[in-house]
Amino acid sequence: MSEPSPGVAAAVEGELRLLDPLVRASTELLDQVLHPDFREVDTTGRHWDRDMVIASLTTGTGSRPGQLTASRMHGIQLADRLVHVTFDTETKGDRAHRSSLWRLTETGWLLYYHQATPFVTGPATED
Repeated sequence: MSEPSPGVAAAVEGELRLLDPLVRASTELLDQVLHPDFREVDTTGRHWDRDMVIASLTTGTGSRPGQLTASRMHGIQLADRLVHVTFDTETKGDRAHRSSLWRLTETGWLLYYHQATPFVTGPATED
């Protein structure tokens, strides 16, 4: 298998950084990873913007999922300045399929959009 493009490698590295509880608790570190126009749809279907996500993660007012474990992470370069990353996470028995779009900006690759869809293991979801 060939090496991922630099964009895919940067996006995967960014996703792994975002799984780190220290990054998730730091306004400064989140600011370095989230695009100014960042949007998210969480596992409940709720829509979030950048400021809402940062406030929720750093002030302790939102729900804290605990340590997230990622698997099946895969990235693909969609365009020169756009990467799509998919992966699954598990925390406290809750599992989610995740999909992210990363955009290349003047300051580097930033997370532009993220969506999480809960799932349960079963015959229809296994590869």
